[in-house]
Amino acid sequence: MVTSSEILDHVHQLRRYARMLTGTPVDADDLVQSTLEKAVRSAGQFVDGRNLRVWLFSIMHNTFRSSIRENRSRRDRETSWSEHIAPTVAGTQETSAELTRVLGAIAKLPPQQREVLLLVSVEGFGTDEIAAAMDIPVGTVRSRLARGREALRQLLEDEDEDRSPVIPLTVVGGRNVQ
Repeated sequence: MVTSSEILDHVHQLRRYARMLTGTPVDADDLVQSTLEKAVRSAGQFVDGRNLRVWLFSIMHNTFRSSIRENRSRRDRETSWSEHIAPTVAGTQETSAELTRVLGAIAKLPPQQREVLLLVSVEGFGTDEIAAAMDIPVGTVRSRLARGREALRQLLEDEDEDRSPVIPLTVVGGRNVQ
Protein backbone atom coordinates (compact mmCIF):
# COMPACT_ATOMS: atom_id res chain seq x y z
CA MET A 1 0.00 0.00 0.00
CA VAL A 2 1.24 3.46 -0.87
CA THR A 3 1.72 6.00 1.93
CA SER A 4 0.78 9.66 2.03
CA SER A 5 4.44 10.67 2.19
CA GLU A 6 5.19 8.71 -1.00
CA ILE A 7 2.34 10.52 -2.71
CA LEU A 8 3.55 13.90 -1.45
CA ASP A 9 6.99 13.25 -2.99
CA HIS A 10 5.36 13.95 -6.38
CA VAL A 11 3.63 17.25 -5.53
CA HIS A 12 6.16 19.43 -7.37
CA GLN A 13 5.77 17.49 -10.62
CA LEU A 14 1.99 17.43 -10.28
CA ARG A 15 1.88 21.18 -9.61
CA ARG A 16 4.07 21.95 -12.62
CA TYR A 17 1.90 19.88 -14.97
CA ALA A 18 -1.33 21.21 -13.44
CA ARG A 19 -0.16 24.77 -13.97
CA MET A 20 0.41 24.09 -17.64
CA LEU A 21 -2.91 22.32 -18.03
CA THR A 22 -5.07 24.88 -16.30
CA GLY A 23 -3.21 28.10 -17.04
CA THR A 24 -3.73 29.74 -13.70
CA PRO A 25 -2.01 29.18 -10.36
CA VAL A 26 -5.33 29.06 -8.51
CA ASP A 27 -6.87 26.45 -10.82
CA ALA A 28 -3.62 24.47 -10.75
CA ASP A 29 -3.61 24.38 -6.95
CA ASP A 30 -7.24 23.25 -6.97
CA LEU A 31 -6.42 20.48 -9.44
CA VAL A 32 -3.42 19.32 -7.40
CA GLN A 33 -5.48 19.35 -4.22
CA SER A 34 -8.25 17.31 -5.83
CA THR A 35 -5.70 14.88 -7.23
CA LEU A 36 -4.00 14.45 -3.85
CA GLU A 37 -7.32 13.98 -2.05
CA LYS A 38 -8.36 11.27 -4.50
CA ALA A 39 -4.96 9.59 -4.31
CA VAL A 40 -4.94 9.51 -0.50
CA ARG A 41 -8.54 8.24 -0.43
CA SER A 42 -7.69 5.55 -2.98
CA ALA A 43 -4.26 4.64 -1.58
CA GLY A 44 -5.56 1.22 -0.56
CA GLN A 45 -6.40 0.48 -4.20
CA PHE A 46 -2.87 1.19 -5.41
CA VAL A 47 -1.26 -2.01 -6.64
CA ASP A 48 2.29 -2.53 -5.37
CA GLY A 49 4.78 -2.64 -8.20
CA ARG A 50 2.80 -0.18 -10.31
CA ASN A 51 4.43 3.14 -11.20
CA LEU A 52 3.20 5.63 -8.56
CA ARG A 53 4.00 8.66 -10.72
CA VAL A 54 1.94 7.29 -13.63
CA TRP A 55 -0.92 6.47 -11.24
CA LEU A 56 -0.93 10.02 -9.83
CA PHE A 57 -0.82 11.62 -13.28
CA SER A 58 -3.66 9.34 -14.34
CA ILE A 59 -5.75 10.62 -11.43
CA MET A 60 -4.83 14.20 -12.35
CA HIS A 61 -5.66 13.65 -16.02
CA ASN A 62 -9.08 12.17 -15.19
CA THR A 63 -9.81 14.92 -12.67
CA PHE A 64 -8.87 17.61 -15.18
CA ARG A 65 -10.98 16.03 -17.93
CA SER A 66 -13.96 15.81 -15.59
CA SER A 67 -13.61 19.46 -14.66
CA ILE A 68 -13.56 20.44 -18.35
CA ARG A 69 -16.77 18.53 -18.97
CA GLU A 70 -18.40 20.13 -15.95
CA ASN A 71 -17.12 23.63 -16.64
CA ARG A 72 -17.13 24.63 -20.29
CA SER A 73 -14.83 27.61 -19.79
CA ARG A 74 -12.05 25.94 -21.77
CA ARG A 75 -11.60 28.96 -24.05
CA ASP A 76 -10.93 31.20 -21.07
CA ARG A 77 -8.35 28.72 -19.76
CA GLU A 78 -6.56 28.40 -23.08
CA THR A 79 -6.47 32.16 -23.59
CA SER A 80 -5.00 32.88 -20.18
CA TRP A 81 -2.67 29.85 -20.14
CA SER A 82 0.35 31.40 -21.80
CA GLU A 83 -0.11 34.73 -20.03
CA HIS A 84 0.28 33.07 -16.62
CA ILE A 85 3.06 30.61 -17.43
CA ALA A 86 5.47 32.84 -19.37
CA PRO A 87 6.29 35.35 -16.59
CA THR A 88 7.43 32.54 -14.27
CA VAL A 89 10.54 31.75 -16.33
CA ALA A 90 13.57 33.99 -15.89
CA GLY A 91 16.01 34.56 -18.71
CA THR A 92 17.16 37.03 -21.24
CA GLN A 93 14.69 39.23 -23.03
CA GLU A 94 15.08 37.15 -26.20
CA THR A 95 14.58 33.90 -24.29
CA SER A 96 11.48 35.28 -22.59
CA ALA A 97 10.06 36.48 -25.90
CA GLU A 98 10.69 33.11 -27.55
CA LEU A 99 9.21 31.24 -24.60
CA THR A 100 6.11 33.42 -24.69
CA ARG A 101 5.80 32.76 -28.42
CA VAL A 102 6.14 28.96 -28.03
CA LEU A 103 3.77 28.82 -25.05
CA GLY A 104 1.24 30.86 -27.00
CA ALA A 105 1.47 28.38 -29.87
CA ILE A 106 1.15 25.40 -27.50
CA ALA A 107 -1.96 27.00 -26.00
CA LYS A 108 -3.55 26.99 -29.47
CA LEU A 109 -3.15 23.22 -29.85
CA PRO A 110 -6.17 20.98 -29.25
CA PRO A 111 -6.20 19.84 -25.60
CA GLN A 112 -5.47 16.18 -26.39
CA GLN A 113 -2.36 17.08 -28.40
CA ARG A 114 -1.26 19.70 -25.86
CA GLU A 115 -1.55 17.27 -22.93
CA VAL A 116 0.56 14.58 -24.62
CA LEU A 117 3.14 17.10 -25.82
CA LEU A 118 3.50 18.57 -22.32
CA LEU A 119 3.79 15.15 -20.66
CA VAL A 120 6.62 14.21 -23.02
CA SER A 121 8.48 17.50 -23.20
CA VAL A 122 8.05 18.87 -19.70
CA GLU A 123 7.44 15.85 -17.49
CA GLY A 124 9.64 13.42 -19.41
CA PHE A 125 7.02 10.68 -19.66
CA GLY A 126 7.44 7.89 -22.19
CA THR A 127 4.62 6.89 -24.52
CA ASP A 128 3.84 3.78 -22.45
CA GLU A 129 3.52 5.86 -19.28
CA ILE A 130 1.27 8.40 -20.99
CA ALA A 131 -0.91 5.61 -22.38
CA ALA A 132 -1.30 4.19 -18.88
CA ALA A 133 -1.96 7.60 -17.31
CA MET A 134 -4.54 8.61 -19.93
CA ASP A 135 -5.97 5.11 -20.37
CA ILE A 136 -5.53 5.16 -24.13
CA PRO A 137 -3.59 2.92 -26.54
CA VAL A 138 0.12 3.64 -27.09
CA GLY A 139 -0.56 4.14 -30.80
CA THR A 140 -3.02 6.92 -29.96
CA VAL A 141 -0.40 8.61 -27.80
CA ARG A 142 2.14 8.42 -30.62
CA SER A 143 -0.27 9.81 -33.20
CA ARG A 144 -1.35 12.67 -30.89
CA LEU A 145 2.28 13.45 -30.20
CA ALA A 146 3.19 13.44 -33.89
CA ARG A 147 0.17 15.58 -34.82
CA GLY A 148 0.86 17.94 -31.92
CA ARG A 149 4.50 18.40 -32.88
CA GLU A 150 3.56 19.00 -36.52
CA ALA A 151 0.80 21.46 -35.57
CA LEU A 152 3.18 23.31 -33.23
CA ARG A 153 5.84 23.48 -35.95
CA GLN A 154 3.26 24.81 -38.41
CA LEU A 155 1.95 27.42 -35.96
CA LEU A 156 5.46 28.68 -35.28
CA GLU A 157 6.34 28.76 -38.99
CA ASP A 158 3.14 30.66 -39.81
CA GLU A 159 3.96 33.14 -37.07
CA ASP A 160 7.49 33.58 -38.47
CA GLU A 161 6.06 34.36 -41.92
CA ASP A 162 3.77 37.01 -40.41
CA ARG A 163 6.66 38.86 -38.77
CA SER A 164 7.92 41.97 -40.48
CA PRO A 165 11.46 41.77 -41.87
CA VAL A 166 14.34 43.13 -39.81
CA ILE A 167 15.46 46.51 -41.10
CA PRO A 168 19.14 47.31 -40.54
CA LEU A 169 19.73 50.17 -38.14
CA THR A 170 22.43 52.65 -39.01
CA VAL A 171 24.12 54.17 -36.01
CA VAL A 172 25.62 57.60 -36.65
CA GLY A 173 29.35 57.35 -36.18
CA GLY A 174 29.08 53.61 -35.77
CA ARG A 175 28.35 50.61 -37.96
CA ASN A 176 25.23 49.02 -39.37
CA VAL A 177 23.50 46.67 -36.96
CA GLN A 178 21.12 43.86 -37.90
